[in-house]
Amino acid sequence: MFIFCSNLGVTGLGVESGARYGMGMESIATLTARHAKDGSLDWIGLRPARLAPVEGVARADVTQTGLSGDHGRPGKRAVTLIQAEHLPVIAALAGLSHVDPATLRRNLVISGINLGALRGRHIRIGAAVLRITGPCAPCSRMERALGPGGCNAMRGHGGWCAEVVAPGIIAPGDRVSADVPAT
Repeated sequence: MFIFCSNLGVTGLGVESGARYGMGMESIATLTARHAKDGSLDWIGLRPARLAPVEGVARADVTQTGLSGDHGRPGKRAVTLIQAEHLPVIAALAGLSHVDPATLRRNLVISGINLGALRGRHIRIGAAVLRITGPCAPCSRMERALGPGGCNAMRGHGGWCAEVVAPGIIAPGDRVSADVPAT
């Protein structure tokens, strides 16, 4: 049986109401606030200068203006994140067998939780709290880094920008949780 769930109710073949199957109607806000599980911080990269190579590190100090030792800018783009699950997609679209996270010039690689579903939300990573502010568009450097079509390979997979809500120390293996109350 096909069932379609929306904020208007549940419909399907011969199904008048989701309540008949024990599925109460939930608001979109409730549905979008729920995540199957917490994520994990897989990798941290710092960009010591604007065009300098990205250096992978074992831990980072998240300050009010971004990651200590990173040239990033304070505010809504203080920290950049990318979804680990998107790395193989970017590689495939660029015609590569593998993409090193440092090549993509993002600060944090996150796995296990959908960053796109967290836009505007607070997330806790280790001792730090960030707010996902919006997409991080790929730059023209990706053409050199990934080859012709590299910028297009990253479109829709380029990651997310975040501002710092609460500073703290982070390290690979830290849990990424979306259940953080607004401060």
